[in-house]
Amino acid sequence: MPPTACARPASTLLNQAVLLRGVNDTLSAQIALSEALGDSGVLPYYLHLLDHVRGASHFLVPDNQAQELVGRLLTRLPGYGTQAGARDRRRTRQGSGQRKPGA
Repeated sequence: MPPTACARPASTLLNQAVLLRGVNDTLSAQIALSEALGDSGVLPYYLHLLDHVRGASHFLVPDNQAQELVGRLLTRLPGYGTQAGARDRRRTRQGSGQRKPGA
């Protein structure tokens, strides 16, 4: 697939994805994503761990499993073809289903 108009040679598109249990939490799913992104001219960038929000616990991937997955990706793909694991550590206000400060 040719790069889109936004992905002209003078620009770099970066992908940020969220790791979701049962959706993209396998080595094969992440390799397929990275390869599809590369084929489209997009660089994998961050693989975010899901925030602890009400109603989404069924999608949570344990931190140790996420770390293992990213480590295994680094053995299968070049560094520029892998996403770095990331978690948002900013404090959020209580309410609206978001994690409590200090949680």
